[in-house]
Amino acid sequence: MEPFTLTRLACRAMGTRFELVLYGAEAVRLRAAGEEALAEIERLDAQLSLYHPPSELRGLNARAAREPVALEPRFFRLLQQAKQLGTETEGAFDLTVAPLLECWGFQGGTGAYPDPATVEAVRGRVGWSLLELDESNLTVRFRSPGVRLDLGAIGKGYALERAAAILRDHGVRRALLHGGTSSVYGLGAPPGALAWEVAIDHPCRPGAPLARVALRDQALSVSAVTGKFFLWEGQRFGHIVDPRTGWPVRETLLAAVVLPSPTVAEAWSTALLVLGPEGLARLRERRPEAQAWVASSGPEGTELRVERIGLEG
Repeated sequence: MEPFTLTRLACRAMGTRFELVLYGAEAVRLRAAGEEALAEIERLDAQLSLYHPPSELRGLNARAAREPVALEPRFFRLLQQAKQLGTETEGAFDLTVAPLLECWGFQGGTGAYPDPATVEAVRGRVGWSLLELDESNLTVRFRSPGVRLDLGAIGKGYALERAAAILRDHGVRRALLHGGTSSVYGLGAPPGALAWEVAIDHPCRPGAPLARVALRDQALSVSAVTGKFFLWEGQRFGHIVDPRTGWPVRETLLAAVVLPSPTVAEAWSTALLVLGPEGLARLRERRPEAQAWVASSGPEGTELRVERIGLEG
């Protein structure tokens, strides 16, 4: 068997821990490739973050309602792809959701119940139709004041996609990349195996798997309503907001998607959390190669229903 060395590298970015697990024959070259991949993740964090004052995204949000804003080409292409994914998911995935997240207290906070009239008013500042992309000049303009973008629903997947491309350019053929375990990409397979084996955690039973998936040149993205939430009058409100209604997702607890692209997988897992089990048919139609799981609560939250499509279902 070909000799392999194992290298692990990690960094903090996008509010979570990114980790690379790399196998290769030359430890020095493997580490150099991994460090370059992590540097790209950190660069994207600085570019796409809402919380870094000099970030390109913050500059875009501050200026685009007044004038067209020129973007770095890859950032512009990402927004083009995201807008197409918004159409593909029937508006369930929408980066213009930022004003609603702020309205519900989820941007930089743990959440708070707003006045319903305020939610309705803020909805007017959300929607892909408010985003104008000029491909000839690589500029973005907002068609209305108060529009803002939040790339939290796609940033980790895009960072993994860019990092995996760098590893491939350096000749790395066996690697597992993850961002906070909710976004994972398996490059090739570990020595002696056909694929990387990854578990999807059960939304109601800590430590128990909902499913196990094999990743070989594929990505897994998991979106869930657990984590950031608040209670109001005995009701639980999570941080995933439906951009079409302005209200947080209630019945869908978890959505997981396997696709070749980490960016697309992350967009679709967010969309399925909004669409619920009914969105699986849409995903099968638009991405027939996908595997997906949607876990939702039954009437009165008394039971868990899991539906899936793909190789296992």
